[in-house]
Amino acid sequence: MSRPLSDQERRKQISIRGIVGAESVAELKRGFNRHLHFTLVKDRNVATPRDYYFALAHTVRDHLVGRWIRTQQYYYEKDPKRIYYLSLEFYMGRTLQNTMINLGLQNACDEAIYQLGLDMEELEEIEEDAGLGNGGLGRLAACFLDSMATLGLAAYGYGIRYEYGIFNQKIRDGWQVEEADDWLRHGNPWEKARPEYMLPVHFYGRVEHAATGAKWVDTQVVLALPYDTPVPGYLNNTVNTMRLWSARAPNDFNLRDFNVGDYIQAVLDRNLAENISRVLYPNDNFFEGKELRLKQEYFVVAATLQDIIRRFKASKFGSTDSVGIVFDSFPDQVAIQLNDTHPAMAIPELMRIFVDIEKLPWNKAWDITKRTFAYTNHTVLPEALERWPVDLVEKLLPRHLQIIYEINQRHLDVSEGGTKRINMAHLCIVGSHAVNGVAKIHSEIVKTQVFEDFAALEPEKFQNKTNGITPRRWLLLCNPGLAELIAEKIGEDYVRDLSQLTKLHGCVDDDLFIREVAKVKQENKVKFALYLEKEYKVKINPSSMFDVHVKRIHEYKRQLMNCLHIITMYNRIRKDPAKLFVPRTVIIGGKAAPGYHMAKMIIKLINAVAQVVNNDPIVGSKLKVIFLENYRVSLAEKVIPATDLSEQISTAGTEASGTGNMKFMLNGALTIGTMDGANVEMAEEAGEENLFIFGMRVEDVTELDREGYNAQKYYDQLPELKEAVDQIKSGFFSPEEPELFSDVVNMLFHHDRFKVFADYEAYVRCQEKVSELYLNSKAWTKMVIRNIAAAGKFSSDRTIKEYARDIWHGCEHSLCTMLCLRSVVSVLLLAFLWVGKG
Repeated sequence: MSRPLSDQERRKQISIRGIVGAESVAELKRGFNRHLHFTLVKDRNVATPRDYYFALAHTVRDHLVGRWIRTQQYYYEKDPKRIYYLSLEFYMGRTLQNTMINLGLQNACDEAIYQLGLDMEELEEIEEDAGLGNGGLGRLAACFLDSMATLGLAAYGYGIRYEYGIFNQKIRDGWQVEEADDWLRHGNPWEKARPEYMLPVHFYGRVEHAATGAKWVDTQVVLALPYDTPVPGYLNNTVNTMRLWSARAPNDFNLRDFNVGDYIQAVLDRNLAENISRVLYPNDNFFEGKELRLKQEYFVVAATLQDIIRRFKASKFGSTDSVGIVFDSFPDQVAIQLNDTHPAMAIPELMRIFVDIEKLPWNKAWDITKRTFAYTNHTVLPEALERWPVDLVEKLLPRHLQIIYEINQRHLDVSEGGTKRINMAHLCIVGSHAVNGVAKIHSEIVKTQVFEDFAALEPEKFQNKTNGITPRRWLLLCNPGLAELIAEKIGEDYVRDLSQLTKLHGCVDDDLFIREVAKVKQENKVKFALYLEKEYKVKINPSSMFDVHVKRIHEYKRQLMNCLHIITMYNRIRKDPAKLFVPRTVIIGGKAAPGYHMAKMIIKLINAVAQVVNNDPIVGSKLKVIFLENYRVSLAEKVIPATDLSEQISTAGTEASGTGNMKFMLNGALTIGTMDGANVEMAEEAGEENLFIFGMRVEDVTELDREGYNAQKYYDQLPELKEAVDQIKSGFFSPEEPELFSDVVNMLFHHDRFKVFADYEAYVRCQEKVSELYLNSKAWTKMVIRNIAAAGKFSSDRTIKEYARDIWHGCEHSLCTMLCLRSVVSVLLLAFLWVGKG
């Protein structure tokens, strides 16, 4: 049961989380009871907590639909430039609380649920995460959708409705075990199927050339069924659409072949077509050239482009008499952003539509195509770059291969040795008018190293757009205590304009504010400690420093370096138990790709070390190690507000940006990190003295590569490193199986591309400075406030404004003013009067 709110809490909550009127509460309760009865067909005697969650979700959704219909009607009437964000991943997490916040309904819903005798937090915990992403790239897409709606842009997210999202991670005996994420098992109240907009997608077949042009014939058809999910802006009555495609077999699938006498088998084989949208590939920063993955990439692209062209033709710009100039205005009305190279087949597909179907001349089609597309690069790791074998593309998409060859001859004239492969990044660069990296340092590396030949030819094409995060989910939703405290100090406008956080610089010496910031952090830590004790049966000291390292498990992110530091701390405590030690709870979490052996060994090692450390009576409550199982968006929302120290320790030049780093900064954690990704800009904004920066810079890494990295040298020179490595090697942490971690040790000595030993000493020294500052609570909190005050740049609202200004053009004038003027009443009335136009 939620307890009643105190007067102070009510006063505090009124601002950001919406006003509580008796009428709105009564209306919400009526809606809830109506859905429980009519939608779920239950009464209070037999309803389960899940029924109550669904009743609430449907009630909140009711408040979206009028605004959703009205927004789409407004776009149809005004015909602004449309922004299409194409991504194979949208890591959305949960939807209920975010929707309540963006509609200003949270307080009224809290009150209604309390009056109904239910516990809001319990209901929120029932919702499944929409885990349609692996990590940063997919979560960025989700933050961008929130910002585009909040800025009133006519934007659409297009992707795949995976039946199974990122696997659920179980830890059994210290090992990662994957379980299928059956997230749709109980249904999804936030999506609406749109079978009336179902579209055909073609595969295989062959190409016929005639005088009239090329024809792609004898293809296999798969149908793309769209599911629409509303994307509400923050308190502006705008509701955009995320449209995800699901694969369906046509009804005559396998039955057209008159020779197939086996009707039953033909129907069972429908699964083969529908497998396209079955499951998300669980690789982060790694390319796996599987046919099913290429099918997914083309499936989303082909369905989306048909939809875009249908919408363009239905608009006033698309309708003109002389067929030849119909598409001249296309790039003025349509911007398509490619989130990495995964949707790169959109470039040859749009060319195929223009040249083969719309009969445009090649040069005109290519000019329009280039002005329409823009490409965001997300990684410099060579193993992540998509390079599809030519024979696979030829089999699956024969016409597209011909078009790619034509593009190649005109613009690339590059062929790769061995098995001929198509470099999708090169295709994206030549087929786009803008290419961007996702942090200053990354964009510089993209321009001067990874794609230097292209940048030399067209330097004006290359840009930077530093990533951001939405402050709605990553502050208001996950950390209401801090959000309210900030609102009391500087007003609530910062939620839409995060740059206003700079006003907090004036509060760095305000003793009361310092105490309140520390108090909010402590409350968040106590709450998370209770969660950990419940889930992991480990007693947590809430006054210990919460040292948190959460992200995908990858060698370049160097969870191993953190592990070596844990072992070093453990050894120091055991050598001198009486010596002052600043207590720490080290929390590491993240998933390893199922086929990534080394990442799985790293998880096992962390758990093996935790087993020893947590059960050593000499250590007691000074040091605890927790591996956080099944790290995901909803768990990030719990751990980030409770964190003291954020670990961002990738080898300089490997992490394109990082966005977790920004979430921690905004939520009052301090950062220990290398000069990599957006850490560089965080240090620039807050002052390097307000982050714990250590280790090699990009130049040092380059220099070390030149002279040759010799891990043995560091091992020989650093006794504490030698001791830790010897313990891993000798089986101190795996007495039953002393050789268990030999692969890890062998890698560290002989093929560590990410140079863990080279930064170990600087890392450990830097960690000592962290502990020293933590002893001085006031000085620590002042540094926290300086960080929060400098976090404004890292709002995804700022990022999206830059995309709109520098890449998309012609959509800068925000539409939200117009929509804000419409009263909710007129919005709801219009909902009944207007029929959706897709």
